[in-house]
Amino acid sequence: MESNPTSQTLESPDLESQGSEDQQQPLEFTRPLPVASISLSLSSLLSFPRKPSLSPFAHLKIPSQISSLVRLSLSTSFSKPFSKISTPSRIANSPLQFPSPLLRRRPTDPSHSAAGRRCTVVWFRADLRVHDNEVLTAASNDCLSLLPVYVFDPRDHGKSSSGFDKTGPYRATFLLQSVADLRGKLRERGSDLVVRIGRPETVLVELARAVGADAVYAHREVSHDEVRAEERVAKAMEEEGVEVKYFWGSTLYHIDDLPFEVEQMPSNYGGFREKVQGVAVRKTIEALDQIKGLPSRGDVDPGEIPSLVDLGLTPAPTMSQDGKPAMNASLVGGETEALERLKKFAAECRAQPNKGEGTRDSIYGASLSCKISPWLATGCLSPRFMYDELKKTATRAISATSTPKNGAAAADNGMNWLMYELLWRDFFRFITKKYSSTKKSIEAEPATACTSAPV
Repeated sequence: MESNPTSQTLESPDLESQGSEDQQQPLEFTRPLPVASISLSLSSLLSFPRKPSLSPFAHLKIPSQISSLVRLSLSTSFSKPFSKISTPSRIANSPLQFPSPLLRRRPTDPSHSAAGRRCTVVWFRADLRVHDNEVLTAASNDCLSLLPVYVFDPRDHGKSSSGFDKTGPYRATFLLQSVADLRGKLRERGSDLVVRIGRPETVLVELARAVGADAVYAHREVSHDEVRAEERVAKAMEEEGVEVKYFWGSTLYHIDDLPFEVEQMPSNYGGFREKVQGVAVRKTIEALDQIKGLPSRGDVDPGEIPSLVDLGLTPAPTMSQDGKPAMNASLVGGETEALERLKKFAAECRAQPNKGEGTRDSIYGASLSCKISPWLATGCLSPRFMYDELKKTATRAISATSTPKNGAAAADNGMNWLMYELLWRDFFRFITKKYSSTKKSIEAEPATACTSAPV
């Protein structure tokens, strides 16, 4: 005889646990017990310690055959207060097949250990080098795979409000060569460089989503447009649940080592130089021999390096109007060329005879300038690396041609002059950072400088 669908029968063994042969007393309930049956099923599945209960069913001992309870129909005569219980769970049985939005990304808590990252996007900007690159080194150490990316932002290569090119053809050519050289160095170390044209806040999000990245590493910059780009990328990544971590690596002195907050730095070079006299220069970071490879997920195409036409520019003539080669056309971008220039300049310093204290060419040689500014500006050369190399060169050259007493004085003079040049560069970058800050309004006197020296 079929059971009444509006009632359910539960059988319970005796409380004394007399065995399966003992007689069982049936318990009848005149109302459906969907809630009771669910709670009993879960309590038998989970091994929680027994606690006193006020439920009228606490005296029941549930048999091990849970399947008999699972078969109880929960679809009979549900009342409205229990209607939400029958809603199916939105969490899939396999999170990998149907991931929950809450489990889509790793939390962005700064205290979270970075050692277990799956993939990190390395956003190259004005740091187109592999030596002394904290972003690249940290990403390679923190994650299982990394995705190096360079984005040509159309906003940097269009027309200004005055109708002029924001980036001229010579500078753009130098930048394209630098990006190509960086790609070659990354490939030598087992990685690659993904190149795209577009807005970073859009391109980086698409790439991070494609490879399942949980972090973006990049160097901070200082100008107004660059700071705004960082803010847009951070906001877009926050919506994706991807952590953005910024580093500092464009100056001789690290921003965290300054004896003042950038917002409170002196607005004149003399005051700045006096404040940083006792600050030590951090050690350079050695270039990695091997770099983590690209992520297997996403099958991202590295892409082609664009041309000037792709950037909306007209190639500049290689010859001037008087028939001579254009001066800017002789500059070749890239880390390889930067290191060669530095090596050549160091050799000139060693070959230049020491003329004693107070002479400029004791450090600069015959040319009176190292002419390495373009490579410093694009990050193909680290100012700290340059400082270390020339410091070694000056020490070797002076120690070989001078007595210890005079040599020490001459070495101090030469290095002081180099520090003077690099300090000017630091001053302009920090003062630009000061007035580009959007965290709070800065009211101060305009930056003043009486002179400048080319690097």
